[in-house]
Amino acid sequence: MEPFVPAELPLTDIDWAELVPQISTANAALARYDGMMKSVINPQVLLSPLTVREAVLSSRIEGTQSTIEEVLKVEADTGNHVEASRRDEIQEVINYRRAMREAVQILENLPLCLRVLKKLHAILLDSVRGKEQTPGEFRTDQNWIGPKGCPIERATFVPPAPDVMRKALHNWEEYCHYEEKDRLVQLAVVKAQFEIIHPFRDGNGRIGRMLVPLFLYEKQLLKEPMFYISEYFEEHDEEYRGRLSAISKDGDWIGWIKFFLTAIQMQAGSNTTKVEGIVDLYTAMKARVSEVTHSQYSIHALDAMFTQPIFRRSIFHKSSNIPSRQTADSILRSLLEVDILKELEPGGGRRSAILCFPALINLVEGRKVV
Repeated sequence: MEPFVPAELPLTDIDWAELVPQISTANAALARYDGMMKSVINPQVLLSPLTVREAVLSSRIEGTQSTIEEVLKVEADTGNHVEASRRDEIQEVINYRRAMREAVQILENLPLCLRVLKKLHAILLDSVRGKEQTPGEFRTDQNWIGPKGCPIERATFVPPAPDVMRKALHNWEEYCHYEEKDRLVQLAVVKAQFEIIHPFRDGNGRIGRMLVPLFLYEKQLLKEPMFYISEYFEEHDEEYRGRLSAISKDGDWIGWIKFFLTAIQMQAGSNTTKVEGIVDLYTAMKARVSEVTHSQYSIHALDAMFTQPIFRRSIFHKSSNIPSRQTADSILRSLLEVDILKELEPGGGRRSAILCFPALINLVEGRKVV
């Protein structure tokens, strides 16, 4: 199989008239979601668990099996109790979150460009699977996609040769800043073309999914870079992969763009519902935690529980910025007594108990998990 040669951007054969109805619907759904986000005070606190879930799902598409509960436990506990075989998968998710946080800071000074992608890739593969695959550097050799260990002759897709790849990457970067007729269609092309170019030896899928919220944020379609699209891609995994594959096999860009616009529309609706649920939970808990604890630090405690809904008891006073450990312990006892908090793991020896905030975790997952 010969290496694929990507189309030059911008595409000149898009049937815009055929796309108009979906463009309108997807943009309206995204605008409603952004309007909801703008009403959220301190979204970094309230929506922190959603960012964990996005990282979990994006990594799961690549074959990892970690759960949101496992990731939150590791973040609460530095992972000492987790088996080594599981730790790398969980660390991949943590790296994904760290890369997204770093991206927001980088985009304050740089546009979305190849330099940014290399920085994010270096974080993503830091000390995990693929760490030997030149993190932060574009490939200099030919790679291919197929069953593990298969020769290039049996590959399902052979990305561009290195010299063609470099040219395509610069064209891709220029297109990111091109004034396209519609930004969501442009994003569909940006994401797919990046994955077709496949410039890294590993991690291309995860970087490709990161591009969605980062592009929406940079183009000011979203106030915050918080758009959780991996849920839709995982639920429609076969079509997701098939539509991307059809671009290289049949040149079917329209099929991919339609699929992507549907993903934006449906996920914007799902995201809006989840954010509304989290805001409602915060509002209800704000009154309830104050009533139960009778403490001037009730909001400190609540914000800490939303930021990190699984945590080790001994560090709660630090994560909540409650000045006294005694006061923090008193608040925790009160919340445990009324089942707002639940003990996941009892303490023992020098290790204090691990607690969780079940209402938030179950809301984010859409099912009872704790």
